[in-house]
Amino acid sequence: MDATTTTFAHCLDFAPRLLNLESTGSTNADLVAEVRADPEEWPEGSVLLTQDQRAGRGRLDREWTTPPGSALAASVVVDAEGVPADARGWLPLIAGVAMTRAVTRAVRGTGHKVSLKWPNDVLVDGQKISGILAEMVTGSERDAIVVGVGVNTAMTVEQLPVDTATSFAALGIDADVDLLLVAYLFTISERWDALRATQGNPFTAGVHHEVVAVCGTIGTEVLVHLPGGDELRGEAFGIDEFGRLQVRTADGTETVVSAGDVVHVR
Repeated sequence: MDATTTTFAHCLDFAPRLLNLESTGSTNADLVAEVRADPEEWPEGSVLLTQDQRAGRGRLDREWTTPPGSALAASVVVDAEGVPADARGWLPLIAGVAMTRAVTRAVRGTGHKVSLKWPNDVLVDGQKISGILAEMVTGSERDAIVVGVGVNTAMTVEQLPVDTATSFAALGIDADVDLLLVAYLFTISERWDALRATQGNPFTAGVHHEVVAVCGTIGTEVLVHLPGGDELRGEAFGIDEFGRLQVRTADGTETVVSAGDVVHVR
């Protein structure tokens, strides 16, 4: 991997290690491999990023590709030790909150509305600007998770892959991606530390409250495409103690969703 000479000055002050690549296939795949091969060289908070990702992946193994220079892809190392296994599902949600906050700061004063679509898509005026993917580092003695984020930055309206997507450029906003990334990384670190300090209790840590506060899915009628091909339709009315979406169908049946593709019906 060849690092670019472009620097993210604020991130360099914040992350213990940062590698900015000219281009790569997938920052998540790269960082998982690096941590697995040499865990001591990648302490918690280390970042690998690029603005030219050629083979990115989203949730449910969807392909995520963007024209060079039109989006930021960044992955960060998070240590899972000290957080119980059943609480680790909060990490993608924490990352979603972190990017929701970062984007909110970037669009402040423009009148645009930012929200989180469960579990971790960031929307501006109902259109997706950012997505997140968390992966365990397997095959290593180190108990770590790599969290990847993609943000549409300079993508033009014509370059947007679907009409449900947006970008800072499409919104007419020249976002400082360095400061955007710093704000994102700071919140992940802060909230994950809080969860770790409470032995994984999302209520005591304040994580549950923060996710609910920014989650636009709650109170919305949703259609959930479940793994395996089934569908679930109803009102999303909450998030449970494990970070799962709570859905109430028309007949009053309450169901929890741990994984699936959520569509906001209205």
